[in-house]
This record gives sequence, C-alpha cells and structure tokens, in this order.
Amino acid sequence: MRYRQLGKTGLRVSVIGFGAIKLPQISVEEATRVLNLALDLGINFIDTARGYRDSETKIGIALKDRRDEFYLATKTHSRDEDGAMKDIKTSLRELQTDYIDILQLHTVSSKEEYRKVMSPGGALQALKKARQKGLIGHIGITIHRDLDVMRWAIESGEFETIMLAYSPIDPEGVEREGILKLAKEYGLGVIIMKPLSGGQLVMPETEMGKQVGNDPIVRGCLRYILSNDAVSTVIPGMKRIEEVKENVSVAEMPIPMTEEEKRDLFKLIGSLGKSFRYGQTCLRCGYCLPCPQGIPIPEVFRAYDAYLNYPDEVKEVGLKIYASLEVKPDVCIECRECVTKCPAGIDIPTRLKEAAEVLERALGQLRS
Repeated sequence: MRYRQLGKTGLRVSVIGFGAIKLPQISVEEATRVLNLALDLGINFIDTARGYRDSETKIGIALKDRRDEFYLATKTHSRDEDGAMKDIKTSLRELQTDYIDILQLHTVSSKEEYRKVMSPGGALQALKKARQKGLIGHIGITIHRDLDVMRWAIESGEFETIMLAYSPIDPEGVEREGILKLAKEYGLGVIIMKPLSGGQLVMPETEMGKQVGNDPIVRGCLRYILSNDAVSTVIPGMKRIEEVKENVSVAEMPIPMTEEEKRDLFKLIGSLGKSFRYGQTCLRCGYCLPCPQGIPIPEVFRAYDAYLNYPDEVKEVGLKIYASLEVKPDVCIECRECVTKCPAGIDIPTRLKEAAEVLERALGQLRS
C-alpha cells in the first residue's frame, strides 16, 4: 500500500480508501470479512455516512476491536446545528467509537444549501462544537456539480478536506476547472468519490469471463485518478473480497500513468459504447483535438450534457460554459478529422450541430 498526506490534517492515509456505501447490500458476516481484509491489506481510511442505511452499524460491529488501525470518516446530511449534532451522536453510537477522525457535511451541492450550513445555527456550528469537545478530529465537506460552491468551500478556510466526484471522464469538471489544483493550493485533503462513475466504468462480465478482480478499466481508472498529485485518496465502493484485492493491487502499480497508458484506457472505455452519468457520451479525453476550426469540442459537449441532464438548479452551468467559449460549434466545416480520432466513435459534427441549436436557443430565451 502507498500512503499520502491528507492535506493539512496531519493524517497519512492509504491511497486506496474503503468506500462503505455498498455495505448495506451485504450481511454483517460478509461485511466483517471484507472490512477486516481491507485493513489486513493496508487500507487505513474508511468512509461512510449517516445516510448509508446500516453501513455505520456494520463498521462498528466489524472493526470495534481494531479502531486504532484506521482513520474513520462519516457524514451528516443535516443542514442545521441541532440535526447535525444529533447525527454525530448517532454515528458515534453506531460506529461503536468515541471519536470520529473526519466529519463531513454531506452533498452540499447548491448555493442555497451552502449558505444554510454556513450560517449561524447551521450544521457547521455543530461540527465545530464537536471538534472542541474532542468528538471529531477534522471537518470536511462533500460537493457535487456546483463549481462555485466548491471554490467557496475551499477558500473559506473552514474545511480541512473536500470530497469530489472525479474519474477519467471527469463528468463534473473538477480537473478542467482547476478545482483539484485549488484544493491542493489551500492545503485541503482531497478525497475522490465515484472513481468508476457510479459503477459504469467496468468491463462487461461477459468479456471478463472468469477474470474476476482483474478488470483493466477499474485498475486504469484508479491509477488515472492517483496520477493527479492533488488527490490524497480514492474511495471506490466495495462489498466483495475480489473488489478489495483488485483495488489494493493498484497501489503496487506504477503511478503516474504514461500518456500511452491513458490513451489505451480511453480506448477501452470508448469500446463500452454507452452513455455515462448525466447522459455523457463524450469521454472528455481531448483526442479529437486540435480542431482545424478551433472548436473546443469536449467543452461544447460538456456544456450540452450539463444543460440537458444536470438537476434544474444547476442547469445554468451548461449555459455558462457554452457562453464562455470563444469559438462556437456553428463554424464546423464537417471535415470529420475529429471522428477518426474519437475513442467513443461519436458522430461529432452531427452532435455539434445539435448542441449549437439547443444551447443557442436557450441562451436566446435567457437574454429575452
């Protein structure tokens, strides 16, 4: 196992952490075997949440006698002080511990929710009081989609860790928009969730055959993420012995990946021939570039996917991205150079035309 500093927390965590979101899907006995194997193989960071049904309970049962061997992170989805303090006390009881290393505000993914947890009487106040009492060690936050909220949280000085969704196809833009770099500059520990895009970045079982635990896409995705030195740890969800062994094996592989290895990974992902989170089909790999007309093709598709598929409260992200582009897709001359280079086999000129029509119309309506 390899270990990295978790920002300024002083904690040195395994680069492969244990995402405990899947524990409700298995029995207490199975969870006990999986969690103990994870610790035996060098994992020393376990992440769960109050909202993950009986995940905390199973961790408490399985690891109460090994508490000094790992760092424990959990989350509260409460937005007010009283609710968050109640969650902390419940988590302590269910986890069978008197101390939680990292308590995170869970899925603060809109400006309204951010203002709520940060205001007087908001959930952050409970975490601060719990830290003063020695119930928790460090305060973190988890955020989806809203890049502005991510920046606010990082720059606020209130948080020591931030959890973000990030994968080779980077659906939430945290690498391209400099969020990971900003977090590193401010000294936050970066915890990566959804490294396999919600379980979509895996080889079909029919192609894997009997090679359970030897998926080149899974191993490639984890290596790709760890190739970014802003990342402290990545927490794939695990519920099987084979998954633990496979994920841990990544720590023994060369990091960072070479450019050739990254290209091969995108070819494998492209071979899946499917859409991913938020309707994404473009892999954002950039291999279609440079466009002779200067069209930033991946950014056009990122804007289009965000506008079509993001929740209503953040659809504006797509329009903002599109409006900021210096070269719009309507200058495409359909030379099709990009199509020959696309690992996902997308008919790029046709989709550029679709994106231009939809986004230009939406912008027009907004201006009027």
